[in-house]
Amino acid sequence: MKPQTFSHNTVLLQESIEGLKINSQGVYVDCTLGGGGHSQWICEALDDAGVLVGIDQDDFALEFAKKRLADYTCRRYFVKSNFASLTKVLESLHLSEINGILYDLGVSSFQLDDDTRGFSYHHDGPLDMRMNQSADLTAETVVNDYHPGDLKKILFIYGEEKFASQIVKSIVRAREIKRIVTTLELSEIIKNAYPPKERYKEKHPSRKTFQAIRLEVNGELRILEDSLSQGLKALKPGGRMCVITFHSLEDRVVKHFFKERANPCTCPPGFPQCVCGKEPELKIISRKPILPGGDELEDNRRSRSAKLRIIEKLDTGQEVL
Repeated sequence: MKPQTFSHNTVLLQESIEGLKINSQGVYVDCTLGGGGHSQWICEALDDAGVLVGIDQDDFALEFAKKRLADYTCRRYFVKSNFASLTKVLESLHLSEINGILYDLGVSSFQLDDDTRGFSYHHDGPLDMRMNQSADLTAETVVNDYHPGDLKKILFIYGEEKFASQIVKSIVRAREIKRIVTTLELSEIIKNAYPPKERYKEKHPSRKTFQAIRLEVNGELRILEDSLSQGLKALKPGGRMCVITFHSLEDRVVKHFFKERANPCTCPPGFPQCVCGKEPELKIISRKPILPGGDELEDNRRSRSAKLRIIEKLDTGQEVL
């Protein structure tokens, strides 16, 4: 069933808003606007000189957020785009010296709950999984048309699925008979490919495969590091970046990016002083990822895998955007 309202529990809301250290007259970018949960609290902290830029690929999310944030006095820009185009978005708005950037990665609750979007393995719907519904690549294409070797690689790398070989063999057998076109068709194939003793453990057998296909369809991991680089360049010295991830692959990309930019020195460990000349671009505010508290975990089970990392840009004397 397609939801009539936008239902989304904003994850790590207080922690991410506090992490941004909002200046009431600053410029803030929500790279994953969704229904505007984080953006609403950013707008609460901004006065009429402050600016919010909300970026999302989803038309429904953009329209909902516009209505949700309509009564705030700060300047608001809503842009249909992917965070891979962050620099172009900011240039088109003639904005620079950004005070804060937020990423809330992954799929929104409303997308999961909308059966017509094909993200959920619990309900029947078309194999779609596009965050941008005008994009060409769908989950149906990945499942039915990808070479078995490529499909196995996607499941193994993006889903960290240890039964990737068995699942792909089952998919190939099924698609030779007829095209796989619905989420429950695919979920049933995956479940039957799992060893029986593994099938009914705590987590659903389709979880990792659906995650992997979604990441492939939307290119999420391929664009993440590049977007983080664009975001860091756009930040003014002292500006903050908050990134919320929901699985280990995303978190690994973010952690590695932050660590590399915080300590870029390539000199051998035994050197008495740095001679490579590479200066840190940021300092890490949250040495360990910030996790949801007990109350949030109880209220929103989808928050259980969330991790928040926060950095602050240093003044290196380089130009900003």
